[in-house]
Amino acid sequence: MSVKALDPQARHEEALKKYMLDAPQLLDEIKDLSADDQKDQIQWAFEDEAEAQGLQPWELTLKYTASPEAFEAERLVLHKEAAEVLGVEWDEYCEMNNLVV
Repeated sequence: MSVKALDPQARHEEALKKYMLDAPQLLDEIKDLSADDQKDQIQWAFEDEAEAQGLQPWELTLKYTASPEAFEAERLVLHKEAAEVLGVEWDEYCEMNNLVV
């Protein structure tokens, strides 16, 4: 299944699975928690990782689910869509979000 065929929630779930492979220490730390608490902890750690990389959580989701070659192109497409939805000019949007295009 191609990444583009995934809906946003499925894409995020796939990203979390890949993230957990990169964070075995987190899984060890939360192994005694309930399933719901584990899910929350993984989501919070994912969000913290996104922030540490200077990304929005959706961008980190994209980074984990797109090829390195496709990441930047898909990221810009999604940012352009966000700018349109917000009704913000592209140059202004880039400045507000520290995007270098």
